[in-house]
Amino acid sequence: MRRRRFEFFLSLLQPLQRPVTILDVGGTQEFWDSMGADALGKVRVTLLNLNKTRISKPMFEAVTGDGRDLSRYATGSFEVVFSNSVIEHLGPAFADQRLMADEIRRVGRRYFVQTPNRNFPIEPHFLTPGFQFLPTSVRVWAVRHFSVGWYDRIPDKIAARREVESISLLTENQLRDLFPGAKIYKEKILGLTKSLIAYSGWSLR
Repeated sequence: MRRRRFEFFLSLLQPLQRPVTILDVGGTQEFWDSMGADALGKVRVTLLNLNKTRISKPMFEAVTGDGRDLSRYATGSFEVVFSNSVIEHLGPAFADQRLMADEIRRVGRRYFVQTPNRNFPIEPHFLTPGFQFLPTSVRVWAVRHFSVGWYDRIPDKIAARREVESISLLTENQLRDLFPGAKIYKEKILGLTKSLIAYSGWSLR
């Protein structure tokens, strides 16, 4: 699915005149390398993360920062802003997700933002059916007592609550609210929407 997602992104990116500047909020060089970044032509990718990431190719630049505050960049600084499975990791406050969305829309002339669908039956981080719909206290209890999904057991109650509350999945309506006017691409499995992509500013599709 990730490969198909990137192929969709490339179908939008390829017609753009080179060079192209891309800001990837929360991305890594490993991701772009696995998607065949060397074949993109004259593309410059700025990788923005809370902690500086490793890079080994001149097409990449690694910077530290927070997607909720891109004030270092002027409006329209990047041809493209790309973000893959990041906006759902900003914690329980929808206001923080709005800050990131607003900054993406401001600094990018185009954007492509993917996030898991809250209404998909299986929660993608804890890999448990309906986990996202359980009360916070139940989710914290489960994480404290069991290894759940990608997470090893977290006995400490405060640490477990922090991990549980750090993930806030979005519905399609919420994503539309964050990115007004954007088109929404739905990635489906067996007819069910597993994840959502908000994209705007592209001349195609």
